[in-house]
Amino acid sequence: MANPTRLQREIADAILQMAREDGLEAGTWLNENSTAKRLNVSRTPVRAAIDYLAEQGFVRRHSNKGVELVAVPSAANDGGATPDATELVLVKLARDREAGLIADEISEMEVMRRYELGRPEVQRLLARLADLGMIERKPGYGWRFLLAPRDSSVHDEAYRFRLMIEPMALLEPGFAIEQGWIDEMRTRHHETLQRPWRDSSAVAFYEMNADFHEGLAAASGNRFVHAAIRRQNQLRRLSNYDWIFGFERVEVNCTEHLQILDYIAAGDREVASALMRRHLQRASTLRAPDGRPG
Repeated sequence: MANPTRLQREIADAILQMAREDGLEAGTWLNENSTAKRLNVSRTPVRAAIDYLAEQGFVRRHSNKGVELVAVPSAANDGGATPDATELVLVKLARDREAGLIADEISEMEVMRRYELGRPEVQRLLARLADLGMIERKPGYGWRFLLAPRDSSVHDEAYRFRLMIEPMALLEPGFAIEQGWIDEMRTRHHETLQRPWRDSSAVAFYEMNADFHEGLAAASGNRFVHAAIRRQNQLRRLSNYDWIFGFERVEVNCTEHLQILDYIAAGDREVASALMRRHLQRASTLRAPDGRPG
């Protein structure tokens, strides 16, 4: 598994955290069914997460016998924070950045003080933001944000641009999509609807949303469309980590995505395109009580 999805990495982290909490030792056998039930996810992403852990040397599959736990990293070696805690810090950082409380340039020490984190946790957090294209390391010392906080004019322009591009991407002559991708998207959306909503859920929700739109852009077969939507996802990442519309809007978003997937799977891309246009139009009108755009 050269490039596991975000969901698979999160479930892999959760499996290791569960093993630590239960005091499991090397040689313990793991059951995919019970693990999936305990984490409240389906077996498919659990199986993929275990494959990822096997590549990392934490578990070993045995034919006709199951999965053996080989090693359990300590919390310190694993970064010192649970996945949920890390996501919550990302949400807080996004909120502070969008509110203008964090300058364009930051240091590890500043992040440590503001969010009461240890250095390994901060280094992992900053590395993740760098991987997402949100920050870059300055020559010598410190980090710099690559994007300015959002404003309403940029938000409106972005949605008008997406309305021109994304519905038409579904009608491209070279459009082709794998059933496996549709199945994974359906699973992730249903699991999002089933999980209790927390502030920290905003990160995983946005990344699922971004993967949905980028995956359809990639399926268009048009490299320029794909590049444009990747860039749009990058531009709106932090502002969407600061999710202000609650779970009700999450339900609407997931339902509309699933409807689009249903029509694509049925081969009716004309209707899927119309649904995409309506989906983006509705999202473009979202405003918080204080007037902030969604």
